[in-house]
Amino acid sequence: MINNVKYMNLINYLKDLKSVLIAFSGGVDSTFLLQACKEALGDNVKAITINSPYIPKWEIEEAKELAKKIGVEHEIIEIHINDQIKNNPINRCYLCKKFIFSTIKDIAQKQGYNHVIDGTNFDDTKDYRPGLVALDELEIKSPMLDIELTKEEIRSLSKKLGLKTWDKPAYACLLTRIPYETELKITDLNMIEKAEKYMMDIGFRAIRVRKHSDLARVEVNREDRKRLFNENVLDDISKKFKELGFKYITMDLEGYRIGSFNDKVNKP
Repeated sequence: MINNVKYMNLINYLKDLKSVLIAFSGGVDSTFLLQACKEALGDNVKAITINSPYIPKWEIEEAKELAKKIGVEHEIIEIHINDQIKNNPINRCYLCKKFIFSTIKDIAQKQGYNHVIDGTNFDDTKDYRPGLVALDELEIKSPMLDIELTKEEIRSLSKKLGLKTWDKPAYACLLTRIPYETELKITDLNMIEKAEKYMMDIGFRAIRVRKHSDLARVEVNREDRKRLFNENVLDDISKKFKELGFKYITMDLEGYRIGSFNDKVNKP
């Protein structure tokens, strides 16, 4: 066990829960939490992963691999695009979380698990995240938020635990790549997924491809912008994106930032 006060607090917190279903995406936070659950609860933990048109296929495969390596039972549930979010409303995250976690709570009750938990961390309160309201309403527990574990601390502890996700970039669902109040189309989500996977394959780890009609707005880490300016790289990206169906390909000069579509949202 890691000799760290917050990690010990997390383990003790989880032990008190007795048994849990964890919403598991395979990202930095949920993978770390799943590992801690395995240590604290043994076989009294099960991972639930959502498979939906707005979740990249490669993320589902990574989640399968990680759950298997950690050694926990893993279930994938299919979720469609709910009618409430089909036009990508500003409160999309609230509506989506309410629907998904209500489904997971039903599974927990049927399968005899005491609690549903998620990987929200202490830093998640700093961005516009209406989904947190839904979690509170449904009494979903967020252990790492409750003990004030930050993203930086989670990455550091993940590295000590030997989790390969310790330096994994953050990935939000594909709905965040489409402007609010825009009809969600499976074809658009597929275009975005393929465009981002291509960017990752050529070496850009933190990447967002925001879709504005037939225009792609590419965000990469600020330190990667210089590499993106290589003419051959730009030509290759342009060619690939046009093959995928984009008509115009642009680069966001500010670089990648979390929730760039939230810039004009009136936050509480």
